[in-house]
Amino acid sequence: MLRFSLFLFVSMPFLLQAQNDAEQAAVRQVIQTLFDGMRAGDTNAVKSVFIPSAILQTALEAPNGDTQIKTGGVADFVRAVGMPHDKVWDERIFAVDVHIDGPLASAWADYTFFLGSDLSHCGIDHFLLVKQSGQWKISLLTDTRRKQKCQSETGESLAALHAMIDGWHRAAATADENVFFDSMTPDAIYLGTDATERWLRDELRTWAAKAFDRAVAWDFTPFDRHAYFSSDGQHAWWEENLRTWMGICRGSGVAEKSADGWKIKHYHLSVTVPNEKIKGFIELLEKK
Repeated sequence: MLRFSLFLFVSMPFLLQAQNDAEQAAVRQVIQTLFDGMRAGDTNAVKSVFIPSAILQTALEAPNGDTQIKTGGVADFVRAVGMPHDKVWDERIFAVDVHIDGPLASAWADYTFFLGSDLSHCGIDHFLLVKQSGQWKISLLTDTRRKQKCQSETGESLAALHAMIDGWHRAAATADENVFFDSMTPDAIYLGTDATERWLRDELRTWAAKAFDRAVAWDFTPFDRHAYFSSDGQHAWWEENLRTWMGICRGSGVAEKSADGWKIKHYHLSVTVPNEKIKGFIELLEKK
């Protein structure tokens, strides 16, 4: 009995943290569903995340410099989402700070609103949510709006992501071990070209120690990179081609935004084989 009590005492903080993480993820999913629904013009999805009596507010600066609050209801908002638009309503979230206390939650999010590919405005979304019948629902959504200092995936975020990835490859080419591994999260995974090569970051550090003792660990030059972002702006993924001693390789990765900027969470390196040469490649692999 004493051992069981000790187990509960030790494990309880971890269980509570896991429960809180799950609730935060559920709140974030509600917000994600709202903006996915807006992009798709899906009125059912948008309506599903609100309580029927939810209020939507916008804080605007009046001509006299005072703050004016514009208030509306869910029905009008859902109707507006469902109307035909010349351009997609694309609201992108770049950071979400969630706080939960029992059946109540709040979320503070930086956003940028695009009409199609055109930046319209940006500001802060403040959500109040209530848990009803096991489901989080938005009861109040208040936003601010401005046209200056807006974040854009085609601007600051994309430039920062490219800079991090390019710096990571350059660190390998110059054997800068600190920059290379500090560009990865502690739990990052690196998949090499060999089927057996699945390294956690620190395992890769140990395996590659001799390579980083040289003037050049390995020299891969990236080109033709395509990057994509999650709606909340906290994750990005990309694919790229690489000029290497093995010929043209392909890399794909996932990055996570942290307080220190973008960090690589997963990277997969693969050798490319032209389709017309794949038969010979298979025969080569089958040779004993």
